[in-house]
Amino acid sequence: MKKKYQALMMIDEAHSIGVLGATGGGIGEHFAVDRDDVELWSGTMSKALAGCGGYVAGSAALIRYLKYTTPGFVYSVGMTPMNAAASLAAIRQMRAEPEALDRLRRNSRLFLQLATDAGIDTKDTEDTPVIPCIVGDSLRTLALSKALLRRGINVNPILYPAVPEDLARLRFFVTSCHTEDQIRSTVAALAEELATLVAAA
Repeated sequence: MKKKYQALMMIDEAHSIGVLGATGGGIGEHFAVDRDDVELWSGTMSKALAGCGGYVAGSAALIRYLKYTTPGFVYSVGMTPMNAAASLAAIRQMRAEPEALDRLRRNSRLFLQLATDAGIDTKDTEDTPVIPCIVGDSLRTLALSKALLRRGINVNPILYPAVPEDLARLRFFVTSCHTEDQIRSTVAALAEELATLVAAA
């Protein structure tokens, strides 16, 4: 489609950088995308890259154009050296410890399988450690988040208008540092609290 209509393409790596691909290189690496076929690559440094803020990457000419014409750049400040250093260190660690990606993928598959077995709606989640639990109601999603927090499980509710009301959800971020016991107990607690909410509705 891009080539047919001579369009520019931007790929958002916010949930894939540091996660997908053989070395955590993201969607581009996972699907072997020719980097030259995509004009802009964007993502966040606040997840797998252990920093803050985001990035947009592309050709020098295109990035220079954006810097001088995009309103968000005019009065914003650049990334702090500390955040840049933290994200650079995260990238270096990913490259030095590929086994961490293997652990992450095992943990993600385990969480997803347990959630699926428990009848939890995760939509079409696959190959990612960002796993939703679709509740479909903002108030009940918030109540579920609070119930889990009381049990020592911190999970963020994603509510309307960030998502449509019928897709209100909890968003779980599985990491390579989670243990199998933590994953199993979390999914069990989620299933219990969700059943309690449904029964009370």
